Amino acid sequence: MNQRGFYQPNSAWIGDVIPWQEGGAFHLFYLHETRRTPKDGMPWHRVVTENLVDFTEAGEAIASGGAAADDFNVYTGSIVLASDGTHHAFYTGQNPAKTGDDGLALQVVMHATSIDGMATWQRHPADTFGATAGYETADWRDPFVFWDEEARLWRMLITARHADGPVRRRGVIAQCTSTDLEHWEPAAPFWDPRRYVAHECPEVFQWGDWWYLVYSEFSDAFTTRYRMSHSLHGPWIAPEHDTIDGRAFYAAKSAERDGRRLFFGWIASREGATDDGAWQWAGTMSVVEAEQRDDGTLAFHPAEELRETFTRPGFARTDAAIASGTVLAAPDGYRDALTTDDAPSSFRLRVRFDIAEGTTEAGVLLRASADGDEGYVLRLEPKRGRLVFDRWPRRSTGTEQWQISGDVPFAVELERPCRLDAGEHEIELIVVGDLCVATVDDATVLSTRLYDRPSGRVGVFVGEGAATVSEFSLFARDEPDGPADAGEREASAFDIADDLVGSST
Repeated sequence: MNQRGFYQPNSAWIGDVIPWQEGGAFHLFYLHETRRTPKDGMPWHRVVTENLVDFTEAGEAIASGGAAADDFNVYTGSIVLASDGTHHAFYTGQNPAKTGDDGLALQVVMHATSIDGMATWQRHPADTFGATAGYETADWRDPFVFWDEEARLWRMLITARHADGPVRRRGVIAQCTSTDLEHWEPAAPFWDPRRYVAHECPEVFQWGDWWYLVYSEFSDAFTTRYRMSHSLHGPWIAPEHDTIDGRAFYAAKSAERDGRRLFFGWIASREGATDDGAWQWAGTMSVVEAEQRDDGTLAFHPAEELRETFTRPGFARTDAAIASGTVLAAPDGYRDALTTDDAPSSFRLRVRFDIAEGTTEAGVLLRASADGDEGYVLRLEPKRGRLVFDRWPRRSTGTEQWQISGDVPFAVELERPCRLDAGEHEIELIVVGDLCVATVDDATVLSTRLYDRPSGRVGVFVGEGAATVSEFSLFARDEPDGPADAGEREASAFDIADDLVGSST
């Protein structure tokens, strides 16, 4: 599936990503979800990229252990490189047929190594271990291993749950330590806030004077958050805006290259490929870059490499776009302006507004009808300090006069807090097929899917206030997205994978 800057394997979906950077290349291990029934066991696959735009599938990395194995499902984990050049993979093993003392499907930490540059992996079943005393046996997953230089030992963070306490507040990041990557000893919890069901896919990293703890909140929010500390041992500070993206972007984990911090997660698909479908587990890989502010907090935006794939003018006619300097004024009403042509299926739109003091809302219309009455909406709400994704019409809720679509609120899981003081603000939209990544002021990202309206115009609007459009630029892809020739794709994938493996051994 050729969607430059995003990745999804043919006839499958991307689950949690385990990123590893080495020699300038990102080796992105991921849970390969086929959604087959009955389940055939979850393997790790690997995809490789050097430019964050073009991805090469290197095939299955760690296969399902089989129907009787502890690792029938090979779930999330991490990669480390030992001083002798051996790569170590630590991962979650799960088999629905094997239960713990609590009667639920057992989860265990498992170990595999590679001595050929991650081309093949050797399992070490003797190193398998389950939850230590005081934790539920059914939640013992997502091991993240890193070297603690100060303590001169390896630390493993583990998504876990206390065996007692309020059911929805047992989540804890457990910890084990090791000196040899084989034998692990239980240690005090790494982070124990007694919040949420679980803190999935944890990781920590140091950036300058700050340590960062990243985890995905397993609760009603389903979002990836971060915490900050001047010490690896906490206390962990919650920044004002602590999420990386919204509901649709999950299980993000990061890797560093040349001082840049890149987060790799997945934009969830929706059941039935419709806007009203329930969010599903797994989807399409997406990359978000973090920037560190002076106070240590993080801003997020798409990688520049993705932006640079949009170079052509987006409209065939130069007068189709909205002119710079367009003023939208509606002190007690609503005004909009739309392009005269539909936007292409894949594009990058950059809109800059100068929003007047006291304005209730302003934003961008997406895949809209010619009159702007139907379509998707990216709405800035300065009085509430948030970005909201909305659409019209929404699903009808009944046959009575008052039971129109408007009775249904916008998708509350698709909103992001952001500073929206009066003055200039920028909304950037990157749309590739049914994928949409919106960014406000190069700092706040909101990703989602666009299923029901595959085409339409773009525009701007204001409600109860005024805004001046200082820029409205739309760019198309330098080459169209579409399925690659199967033979060329397979050959190039193996050639590039072999080259990368050879260079790392």
